[in-house]
Amino acid sequence: MDKSNIKEIVPNNWVEIQPKEFALLRDLVYDNIGINLTEEKRNLVMGRLQKILRREGFTSFHEYYQYVSKDKTGQALSELANSISTNHTFFYRENDHFNFFLEKALPEIVERQKAAKEYDIRVWSAGCSSGEEPYTLVMLLMEFLGSDYSRWNAGVLATDISEKALNTARAGIYEKEGVKNLPEKLVKKYFKKRPEGNYEVIEAVKKEVTYRRFNLMNTYFPFKKQFHAIFCRNVMIYFDNPTRKTLVEKFYNLTTPKGFFFIGHSESLKREECKYRYVMPALYKKE
Repeated sequence: MDKSNIKEIVPNNWVEIQPKEFALLRDLVYDNIGINLTEEKRNLVMGRLQKILRREGFTSFHEYYQYVSKDKTGQALSELANSISTNHTFFYRENDHFNFFLEKALPEIVERQKAAKEYDIRVWSAGCSSGEEPYTLVMLLMEFLGSDYSRWNAGVLATDISEKALNTARAGIYEKEGVKNLPEKLVKKYFKKRPEGNYEVIEAVKKEVTYRRFNLMNTYFPFKKQFHAIFCRNVMIYFDNPTRKTLVEKFYNLTTPKGFFFIGHSESLKREECKYRYVMPALYKKE
């Protein structure tokens, strides 16, 4: 077949990104979100932002750059972050973390807190995406503490830069495929099946998670107390080493002595630059 007359099909309103425009966006993203966009990401960025450009009627990426730069609400930046990052996750992802949290970390934390007569457990899910991680952590807290749970102040703080992801998390509704890796007893106990076949987290679990929009690139972290466990998994893969080092230092300062820090299995920390003690792959502890 003669392919000489076949033209590449490109939408009439497709907007090309110029080198200078990509450089502006790259710097904007790095300074405000921490993601390091290499030249290899240029086509991905261009493609993922087309929908926003069409919706807003922009004819150039420079117009879009101005739009994000001037938006004081933070919503445009949140939408940009959501567009260029991947919020793919599921329940019990990297399940050895959850097993360790239930079997090792929680017994240790609870013992220390009881000895100090302080009945609170502070856990932070930083980069919580669509909510699977914080909901799982609450379920495990409830499983471990059992009937004593009501005596404890033991909820989870869950933060993300993406308002879209946070809205999905707050709804707490997931497809059957998303919960398939969870232990069956947790699904039966902490979810209700909806008429369309999806699974919804029960209200008793939902109310134990506090969702907040928060940018990990903020200079100031406004937390009054340190956390017994911080989960920041599969977030720092987007950051370069200086950004990662600065963020880990902040996490360290917000971790209680003997507290735990969980990262993704595709991530690692340079031991010579890290104050945490290495425990096992993707798990660290503050001494």
